[in-house]
Amino acid sequence: MLKKIVHLFFIVLGGMMGYLYLPAVATLAGLGDSRIATSSIFGCIVGAIILFLLSYFVADYLVDFFKWVEDGLIRIPAADLFFGTIGLILGLVVAFLITIPLQEIKFRIFSQVLPIFITILAGYMGFQVGFRRRDEFTNLLNRKERRRTKEEHQEEQREMAGAQPKPKILDTSVIIDGRIADICQTSFLEGTIVIPQFVLGELQHIADSSDALKRNRGRRGLDILNRIQKELPIHVEIYEGDFEEIAEVDSKLIKLAKVMDGIVVTNDFNLNKVCDFQGVPVLNINDLANAVKPVVLPGEQLEVQVIKDGKEHNQGVAYLDDGTMIVVEEGKEYIGKTIKVLITSVLQTSAGRMIFAKPKLLEKAQ
Repeated sequence: MLKKIVHLFFIVLGGMMGYLYLPAVATLAGLGDSRIATSSIFGCIVGAIILFLLSYFVADYLVDFFKWVEDGLIRIPAADLFFGTIGLILGLVVAFLITIPLQEIKFRIFSQVLPIFITILAGYMGFQVGFRRRDEFTNLLNRKERRRTKEEHQEEQREMAGAQPKPKILDTSVIIDGRIADICQTSFLEGTIVIPQFVLGELQHIADSSDALKRNRGRRGLDILNRIQKELPIHVEIYEGDFEEIAEVDSKLIKLAKVMDGIVVTNDFNLNKVCDFQGVPVLNINDLANAVKPVVLPGEQLEVQVIKDGKEHNQGVAYLDDGTMIVVEEGKEYIGKTIKVLITSVLQTSAGRMIFAKPKLLEKAQ
């Protein structure tokens, strides 16, 4: 393909030279009376044929030269070639600006010869400067990039430092539970505590219930809210809005968390699962309580009091001081007694922690 391009170049070059110069050569040779000899079209054809034939002798040498140049350029690292090319372009631009005033000088050596020399020299110098000082230019660019990255990182840190914590939205169950007040007092919860108006309405409804247990739970929840608002150094906000198209309080909490970009605080296992499913951040008080409970492992011994029978046959139930339930296999006959048990397994979920054990006396009997 390259050889064909060389032939085509010689044909075009020969045609242009024949078109421009052969009529004048024919006139000097005494053929001025011949219209054909002095015709520009005839000169173009003759010049194209002559250089086309000449190209067969020099085409192979030119192709080898171009391939040598191509191989040399391919071996040059990309960074060297890039900065060398940039330097060459800048050098040619400088040469063009310098030679503009020289065009006005009447002396031919200044107006025609000197600009060519300046262009070659400036292009060469520009290429050498770009090629030899490529490392300095690369380090300069990298330094600017590192500085910009550092500034972006510092800006991101400032934004993170100045970002406000997400509001914590309390549901009815966590208010009635009461532990939320102690957690707020320890400053583990940051940001604004949001109490939705529809949660207050549900609490009031529970407090007005005819059932004594529900009534006590509702009143306790209201007392907890008063304690959080009046006694604790934490900002409490009452959300007055409501989502009338939504009937259930739990669904309203999830909708409010999405609107406020907040976090639902609960100890309701089902609400926890629904929040996880809908991608709403949730803090479960039971998860926190389980995380700070003393760790018990299978094989350890505990001394507990069996207080009632379990759901399965011959099971007994005991509780630790923190309220963790212990299911004692074959423990029904020990109800009302304090015995030593051997832990067999531990089940931990968002609903709480459950420990399975068997009496130490039964282990010895085996």
